[in-house]
Amino acid sequence: MADKPKKPQKLKARLPRGLEDRGPAAINATRQMVEKIRAVYELYGFEPVETPAMEYTDALGKFLPDQDRPNEGVFSFQDDDEQWISLRYDLTAPLARYVAENFDALPKPYRSYRFGYVFRNEKPGPGRFRQFMQFDADTVGSASPAADAEICMMAADTMEALGVPRGAYVVKVNNRKVLDGVLEAIGLSGEENAARRLTVLRAIDKLDKFPADEVRKLLGPGRWDGGEEGKGDFTKGADLSDADAHIVLAVTEKRDDWREAIAAADIYLAKSEVGQTGVAELEEIAKLVAASGYGEDRIRIDPSVVRGLEYYTGPVYEVELLLDTKDEKGRPVRFGSVGGGGRYDGLVSRFRGEPVPATGFSIGVSRLQAALTMLGQLDTRAEFGPVVVTVFDRDRVADYQKMVAALRQAGIRAELYLGNPKNMGNQLKYADRRNSPCVIIQGSDEKARGEVQIKDLIEGAKAAAAIASNQEWRETRPAQFSCAEADLVAKVREVLARHDVKWG
Repeated sequence: MADKPKKPQKLKARLPRGLEDRGPAAINATRQMVEKIRAVYELYGFEPVETPAMEYTDALGKFLPDQDRPNEGVFSFQDDDEQWISLRYDLTAPLARYVAENFDALPKPYRSYRFGYVFRNEKPGPGRFRQFMQFDADTVGSASPAADAEICMMAADTMEALGVPRGAYVVKVNNRKVLDGVLEAIGLSGEENAARRLTVLRAIDKLDKFPADEVRKLLGPGRWDGGEEGKGDFTKGADLSDADAHIVLAVTEKRDDWREAIAAADIYLAKSEVGQTGVAELEEIAKLVAASGYGEDRIRIDPSVVRGLEYYTGPVYEVELLLDTKDEKGRPVRFGSVGGGGRYDGLVSRFRGEPVPATGFSIGVSRLQAALTMLGQLDTRAEFGPVVVTVFDRDRVADYQKMVAALRQAGIRAELYLGNPKNMGNQLKYADRRNSPCVIIQGSDEKARGEVQIKDLIEGAKAAAAIASNQEWRETRPAQFSCAEADLVAKVREVLARHDVKWG
């Protein structure tokens, strides 16, 4: 007996780890955000530019893969002439390549914005995706602290345009030259101290989470997570002396008045030329934002801001949300940083061989969207679907299509029901699932009278919620009315206006 042919195996539908599918509600919320951010950036004179999602890997700087680990941090592949290409890790490195390649044709300073997805080949986890959206703005070709001050003011204005109230966010500003001055003052210059410098910077970065005494342990021998020796995990410290740890904390601790922060940095970095330059730049930024009416409740000098990327060369900034909220399980959530940036004077220079100053700011759209949704500042409902014209008589599809065309020509989103028209109930269920504001029905009797029926689904849903009896529901036939066929567009407009239905 011959073997039965094996049934072909179904392909299992599965989403790769670290990625997400997004439906109409999430996409609508992103669109709202992007348009508000774009409006602020354009108000400041920035113009759009788009760069591709892939770049030659060497253009991404420190993320150049080695032959053994070509996908370390980035998603990379070789093209047919064996050159390495990577999906972009951020939006700044591609901009640097674009400016360098088109340097002579662009106005300087060159002010541009761009948004899109970036890709990280990192281990995914809660809130950590391998693909997420950023929205950047950069000024290339100006070394003036005014360019940095302007970015900070724009960041503050963007938060308020997105509905984050004053006092619920702060733009924190520091300068990598100040941090370089601190490292110089405690004798950690030179290549041989690179690892300890990184440990010190990581310790400073914890000032947002830990009290100064806990950070002091990270600057010294190290810290136990449990608070006492032998409890929890141990994090090795930078092994600084008490005197050097004091200098680090004296410069980087938070103060209520930016003048006090500047004065402390000035004192402890008196012998550091790079530190003094950083202090002067911070002072200039503070004066510029204050002169434009931005108080310390919006933009604040904070010497503890480190920023992670190695290419920052001067002022660095970070936007922090200050509101505490709760997740879906009722646990407290502090969102922290939702955007940041800084000055990166060396990035374009890699391509040009000459100094090209640049400064920029990036909003983590995906992260900020999650925060704004929790704070109730985004409409996360799916956008209303189109008006659905139902098919009552199969042989009159042309009549129904004519109605659809009339609605579309009037700028009203509309569609003809294209499923099996046998069951009117299924057509109405379809319209409900499409979140349609209303449906159009015309049987032979209505056609003979030159009329159409309009069923207001929004009003119907409200009435259904208020009516307990099925009999009462049938008797009232809520939110359904007739009108002359010639008045179809006008009457549909009335329904849309009554419920403030807008698309896009």
